[in-house]
Amino acid sequence: MELRQLEYLVAVVDEAGFTKAAARLHVAQPGVSAQIKQLERELGQELLDRSGRTVRPTRAGEAILPYARAALENAAAVRLVADELAGLVRGRVALGTIPSRPLSELPSLLAAFHRTHPGVEITLAEDRSDHLLAAVRAGRLDVAVVGIAGDRPPGLAGEVITEQEMAAAVPPDHALAKRRTMPLRALRDVPLVCLSRGSGIRTALERACGGAGFQPRVAFEAGDPHVVAELAAEGLGVAVLPRLFVAGHPTGLRPVALTPAPVGRIELVWRDDAPASPAARAFLAKARAALVDNSADADADADADDADATDSPNAADGSAHTR
Repeated sequence: MELRQLEYLVAVVDEAGFTKAAARLHVAQPGVSAQIKQLERELGQELLDRSGRTVRPTRAGEAILPYARAALENAAAVRLVADELAGLVRGRVALGTIPSRPLSELPSLLAAFHRTHPGVEITLAEDRSDHLLAAVRAGRLDVAVVGIAGDRPPGLAGEVITEQEMAAAVPPDHALAKRRTMPLRALRDVPLVCLSRGSGIRTALERACGGAGFQPRVAFEAGDPHVVAELAAEGLGVAVLPRLFVAGHPTGLRPVALTPAPVGRIELVWRDDAPASPAARAFLAKARAALVDNSADADADADADDADATDSPNAADGSAHTR
């Protein structure tokens, strides 16, 4: 008895005829008939009633049919498990991330995954959030770490790694350096240094300014937040960056809280139908555990550090975790 014979039997019963069953199986009709006759000889029972206009299972065929279907389902499950294991041995994962997301977690994540699945090829690309989101939706990337302001684009699932509150950033000798807070609308006519259009931080800023009734006056823009900070440190404009990033930056920029503060999110995103390959699914599970499940504790630590820095007389020079 062969699985092929059981497959032919089920197809003939489902299609109520040999011709349709052969078309469904993409084989010649005589081959289907021959295989089922061989199965009947082996079992010593007629399994199909061929006397009518349509083919029906005999009493013996009715009794055997559930077991034939179960055998085919089990065989398919065996093939699926084998394919999953092969995918984890020889698979590929394409990961994307924004430059403004510190990569301190990613190397250890990638190293841990590589130790577990050494045969899986992993690629890492940096780009703007809008480009990364489009690449995930198109299937060019399996998973990405992106900045998002507002709703997540359709077709994508994701989880929040952290939220980012933006602040104005100025050098110590700037006229605003002694201020602790300022209204967002005070930036109406101020030359700004920002991340490039399409980044999550830039989108959050534009939305917040639009809600305050003005468009930001962007004098300089860059794709890397460190470059933005350096431009602001040279007096080329007021930078708008995540507050905790500014507080711990080596340029010595002073963060000035904005009210209301633009807020963006860093998210881990993937297609809402889940990554297709076994390797990508395995990587997503590890990434969610490493980046998302631990983010609550990390954010709590960052808030505590920021509170300590705020209470300190030298708060503007204190260090804090960047996000």
